Amino acid sequence: MNRYDPNIATLAALVADPVRAQMAFALMDGRALTAGELARVGGVTAQTASTHLARLVDGGMLAVAAQGRHRYYRISGTDAAELLEQMAVVAGTLDRRAAPRTGPRDPHMRQARVCYDHLAGSMGVRLLAGLVETGTLDGDEHAPSLAPAGADTLRSLGIDVDALRAKRRPMCRTCIDWSERRPHLAGGLGAALLDHFLAHGWAHRVEGARILRFTSDGLRRFEALVRG
Repeated sequence: MNRYDPNIATLAALVADPVRAQMAFALMDGRALTAGELARVGGVTAQTASTHLARLVDGGMLAVAAQGRHRYYRISGTDAAELLEQMAVVAGTLDRRAAPRTGPRDPHMRQARVCYDHLAGSMGVRLLAGLVETGTLDGDEHAPSLAPAGADTLRSLGIDVDALRAKRRPMCRTCIDWSERRPHLAGGLGAALLDHFLAHGWAHRVEGARILRFTSDGLRRFEALVRG
């Protein structure tokens, strides 16, 4: 009898090794890193890192591009990034040795961080909830879509709504936030909003980390956006 048999075991094995898991999560801020940089993240030799990275690339979790004498590794795409985020959520829930710890200990990471290419943390959750409450998004936090009036709100920020609609990537997707355990906004719109926050000085990345720091003016503008 034929049956649907996704190769879950092979996929799970890619990040079952602690070194590969460390290297994959180091790329969750959307950067591309060299094998040497990822070797330091994993605490292994360059040769060992290359072996692990080859497995992650062959398994579709990472992509690699050559530039000069370096090879740069990055998360292969949004599906892989969202899978890693959800694995972090489930891992905390299933750890029976202690009370579940929802997300990172660092309060700055819990407040605002990059999840591949969109905003996560308590501010990411607040962004999605606020856009639903103000009518920018239709539906609810679990299945949002852009409301007709919401397109005007986004255009007022300078976001090209028509370009987002023309892309193959879904405009509105959500994933359960690692620390908040509520949905935050992903998809094309989530990425466009993060790009806007960074390009217009609302927030900046903390070097070498997934943390985002909002300026006082950025926080004011953010609150205006989510309150309508």
